[in-house]
Amino acid sequence: MTTYDERAGLEGLTATADRVRRSVEHVIEGKPEVVRIALTVLLAEGHLLVEDVPGVGKTMLSKALARSVDCSVRRIQFTPDLLPSDVTGVSVFDQQRREFEFKPGAIFAQIVVGDEINRASPKTQSALLESMEERQVTVDGSTYELPRPFMVIATQNPVEMEGTYPLPEAQRDRFMARISIGYPSAEAELRMLDVHGGTPALDEVRPVAHAHEITELVEAVRTVHVADPVRRYVVALVSATRGHPDLRLGASPRATLHLVRAARAAAALDGRDYVLPDDVQALASPVLSHRLLPTAQAQLNRRAPEQVVAEILQRTPVPDAHGPDVPGGARRLR
Repeated sequence: MTTYDERAGLEGLTATADRVRRSVEHVIEGKPEVVRIALTVLLAEGHLLVEDVPGVGKTMLSKALARSVDCSVRRIQFTPDLLPSDVTGVSVFDQQRREFEFKPGAIFAQIVVGDEINRASPKTQSALLESMEERQVTVDGSTYELPRPFMVIATQNPVEMEGTYPLPEAQRDRFMARISIGYPSAEAELRMLDVHGGTPALDEVRPVAHAHEITELVEAVRTVHVADPVRRYVVALVSATRGHPDLRLGASPRATLHLVRAARAAAALDGRDYVLPDDVQALASPVLSHRLLPTAQAQLNRRAPEQVVAEILQRTPVPDAHGPDVPGGARRLR
């Protein structure tokens, strides 16, 4: 049971998250659902993959979120000649001290913006694996902890474009969610011209939250209650991907953990200290789809992973949200 003081604290943290959301939405016009997922991933201690065609605001979204929080930010422009040591760091021999000294790479920041991650070679992409999963970097046998909070926001162009390397399965699985921004509506594009036609939008973004506030938000998200029926619902959804005839690779156990953590963050953003099936349904596609590999026949039939997830959501029974272990009354999103 949540006490009065805990409820007041939750409301205060929700207000902090709301300030960050409004700051990002000032830059990204007409895409509130995209901004919400980005903020959800931040509060769930995850990493975000933004995939779309050039020019729709992928990097703008990443930078706006990074600049809205008063913390260390580094940007990595991924190119074919980028080396793993450019990301993780390198040990350099100090002639005066006669010993090696570690020079941290660009990954040593609280928010790391990786621009066009799939333009780098798979060898360089793999330099992110340890840092994204364990929040540490090992170089020459020495391990270095990364600062908290820590989030990688990576952008990538569709793999069919020239000069791109598909992300390996292990790399995609470390991203909590993948989103596509898409083209804005005509009204949103007109507002963009009015508001940002002169001054670059990012120049107006100022920090509206401190790093310690984000850390407190992350800690609060961990306390959000997930009832046993909701946990079983998540497991059922993920398990259904592993035996689906249109998929040759289903979602991993890491995906199960990511979906629960993201649902907790979504509930906290709504001011709730418990997760509803609605939260799981809303995040199932962003969290699961990028991890799924369709069969050759499904690709011929143009069956996208998002369609498979939508089908699984339709077929999987939703838990009764009126039982004693599930507070409130859940709505069905579909």
